[in-house]
Amino acid sequence: MTTIRKAVFPVGGLGTRFLPATKAIPKEMLPVVDKPLIQYAVEEAYAAGIREMIFVTGRNKRAIEDHFDTAFELEAELQAAHKSALLQLVHAIKPDDMDCVYVRQPRALGLGHAVLCAERLVGDEPFAVLLADDLMMGHDQAAGGPTVLQQMVQAYASSPGMLLAVQDVPRCETRRYGVVDVHGAQQPLAEVFGLVEKPAPGQEPSTLAVAGRYILTPTVFDSIRRQPRGAGGEIQLTDGVAALIGHERVQAFRYAGTRYDCGSKEGFLQATVELALADPTLREALRAQLGRVLAAQAALPA
Repeated sequence: MTTIRKAVFPVGGLGTRFLPATKAIPKEMLPVVDKPLIQYAVEEAYAAGIREMIFVTGRNKRAIEDHFDTAFELEAELQAAHKSALLQLVHAIKPDDMDCVYVRQPRALGLGHAVLCAERLVGDEPFAVLLADDLMMGHDQAAGGPTVLQQMVQAYASSPGMLLAVQDVPRCETRRYGVVDVHGAQQPLAEVFGLVEKPAPGQEPSTLAVAGRYILTPTVFDSIRRQPRGAGGEIQLTDGVAALIGHERVQAFRYAGTRYDCGSKEGFLQATVELALADPTLREALRAQLGRVLAAQAALPA
């Protein structure tokens, strides 16, 4: 049985929606509670059995490499201070059996182009793509249940082919996503008959939007290479996948879990609050603080 051994993380974007914070800090390094976004995504891939993490970086992204590198001075100080719990926390960022490799995306030409930059590192095998902007939490993940990518890897094992994580969105929001046509199928895993990136209002084939998790086969590279620039003047991954429909099996996977759109300020704040409320060490203090803030807001004149 073919397993998924490699994951690609396109992290070369500029993060303009979070300026000025992202002027010098990669958006993927913005912390949600106490971990940067990229670490949540890497941990999700690791939990799915993946051990080779491929980062498609850009300029000013060295902080990501440093985060997954060894910090000798920090570790020496923690060891000297007998702070074993913190030392273990630092070591857990990159387990010994995990490899991190990096390739530079010379220009930000779109998600499809970013994935294409990883072609030589991926080679001739299926692979996962994770967008760190989309912080994904499996339905029972906190209690030991599968992550979203674990669910997808399990689905791939029983039904090989390209897999696109999808979720229902309000029809008025479909213009922000790649949207699939599954001919009305309602099961968790359904064949994709069409895929449109950022459809114009009224042109969406459904309300099933592609979320930031994919399992792809290497045939996608040639398909991306043949695509002209699509929505937003960029080389779109969805265009490369769409061109393969009818020639290769492409499936939509309705995952069990929650997606936080941390590429937006609203989604980032939602993730921060909800994940902090799920943390037993923070829950009560945060509830009390939120109660005080909401009470003070309610007392203000209308």
